[in-house]
Amino acid sequence: MNILDHIVADKRLEVDLRKSLIPIKQLETSILFAKPTISLASALKNSNSGIIAEHKRRSPSKSVINQKLNVFDVAKGYEDAGVCGMSVLTDAKYFGGSLDDLLIARASCSLPLLRKEFIIDAYQIIEAKAYGADVLLLIAAILTKEEIKQFSELAKSLQLDVLLEVHNEDELHKSIMPSLDMIGVNNRNLKTFEVSLDTSKTLSKLIPNDFVKVSESGISNIEAIKELKPYGYQGFLIGENFMKTDNAGYSAKEFIKALQS
Repeated sequence: MNILDHIVADKRLEVDLRKSLIPIKQLETSILFAKPTISLASALKNSNSGIIAEHKRRSPSKSVINQKLNVFDVAKGYEDAGVCGMSVLTDAKYFGGSLDDLLIARASCSLPLLRKEFIIDAYQIIEAKAYGADVLLLIAAILTKEEIKQFSELAKSLQLDVLLEVHNEDELHKSIMPSLDMIGVNNRNLKTFEVSLDTSKTLSKLIPNDFVKVSESGISNIEAIKELKPYGYQGFLIGENFMKTDNAGYSAKEFIKALQS
């Protein structure tokens, strides 16, 4: 079993427990469930930077990144920096996140919020909406074509944007469907953890222009973004680079300033 298999096995147990504790009808009574969502895809199309900044405490590949920064300050800082959207890790076991982080981020800023999670059940999509998310991440590596269709259509019915993440050509071909808004290419090989921007470059020409192209992982400097923009990428997911500093918002602000100069 690779790390992704372990995460998914644990996630199934976690989701079954959550379903037994909080029924869907209860989630649907959340104040945030009725809140209009903010489109990340639209924000990226109209941005010069395309930065989606992440709140991430730790990861399986890098262990601890930063346990000290609180979500409120990070969200406010990212908004002040002028990022297009914020990605919030809600997985507890492997990334140190929680749904409370999503709630705090929603209360702290007006940015489009992406729930960064391993979605394997429709319940998690209802949950995302109830906790203030605007955007849902679907990972092609852990879903069938039928699940991608079912989950993305449910997300769209809740006015959530959908970001579909792929790692290779096979995942991309099984995933392309009209219920997606953005296709993200993860430059990290989830089996070896090696990162290469060549993954984004290779897959770019296979992604139809109907979708906003997003590059994920391994983007730590403005040169990487300048390198990827000619390939049609409008979104760039950056977490570690900002989170490993003492002030993620300030780091994002300086990064965007350098990118636009």
